[in-house]
Amino acid sequence: MKRRDFIKVAGIGVAGAATLAAPAIAQSMPELRWRMTTSWPKSLDTLHGAAEIMAKVVGEATDNKFQIQTFAAGEIVPGLQALDAVQSGTVEMGHTASYYYFGKDPTFTFGASVPFGPNARLNQAWYMMGGGKELLNEFFKGYNVTSLLAGNTTCQMGGWFRKEINTVDDLKGLKFRIGGFAGRVMQKLGCVPQQIAGGDIYPALEKGTIDAAEWVGPYDDEKLGLQKVAPHYYYPGWWEGGPMLLVFVNLEKWNSLPKYYQAILEQAGHHANNWMMAKYDTVNPTALKKLLAGGAKLHAFSPQIMQASFKAAKELHAEVAAGNANFKKVYDSLTAYSNSGYQWFQVAEVGYDNFMARHSQS
Repeated sequence: MKRRDFIKVAGIGVAGAATLAAPAIAQSMPELRWRMTTSWPKSLDTLHGAAEIMAKVVGEATDNKFQIQTFAAGEIVPGLQALDAVQSGTVEMGHTASYYYFGKDPTFTFGASVPFGPNARLNQAWYMMGGGKELLNEFFKGYNVTSLLAGNTTCQMGGWFRKEINTVDDLKGLKFRIGGFAGRVMQKLGCVPQQIAGGDIYPALEKGTIDAAEWVGPYDDEKLGLQKVAPHYYYPGWWEGGPMLLVFVNLEKWNSLPKYYQAILEQAGHHANNWMMAKYDTVNPTALKKLLAGGAKLHAFSPQIMQASFKAAKELHAEVAAGNANFKKVYDSLTAYSNSGYQWFQVAEVGYDNFMARHSQS
């Protein structure tokens, strides 16, 4: 082949490749406008804020070709209907706590936190590397959604009570706002559980519709003003040792995304997750000091209540697992993973943390 003929052919090849490459790249980054509802009022700037951060990261990573508009609870649907809105396609995404939907199937509780389940590190490790994500998404597929990790509050508080709670008898007849599956454990102890969205807790407590309420921890609880009407603040929230927050994505919409966009969404969720944990670790200590200075009375749940609650939780888990194959499959996986993790934690983590916590008082 003559040199000028080679150049001519090569030139056509390069030009052709460029012509083909540009549309291929453009097709892999289509312009999309999605909506994400959350289960949180805007005033809860860490919970709702994580959804906003996730949306921001997605926009920046795609040069705003993929934009997600966030909506607080009540702006499109009520906070406890986020899953339903995603499932039906009303919105593409929803940032929520999956245990809100345990009434559909108790298996939903594992997407957030099961009573006396693992702490934040073990919970998200199970989701990311212990098979949790695959098990949950297999289950969620039946509801036309898939999940992405997008937050963790770390261990929560036990809630605000109008009067002191020292014995199991003190729980009997107590109207307690408590989210998700944990309400069924409290019911075994005589409580009357109430599931109420975050923005509606204060008025219910103020009017006496409920006697006690748990939410998250000092920073968010102070924003809701719960200490003004129920001064006794208990810990720990054994029903939420390390609750994950997930983003549900409509399954059809997820499957229609280019792989590049799927990867960006997942990484944006991980960024929001890390941000949320760091934020709570930063703001909760200061908020607790402020609450105590304002008159809140801090109490640990008594050993009697803790042991009775643990026994009731394990009984309930066994009862549900006996009749629900999905619940049993996920519960067995999570329990085996967390038991192994806690055995390791006892070797170094717990001893070190206890030592440092004692010396932080000096």
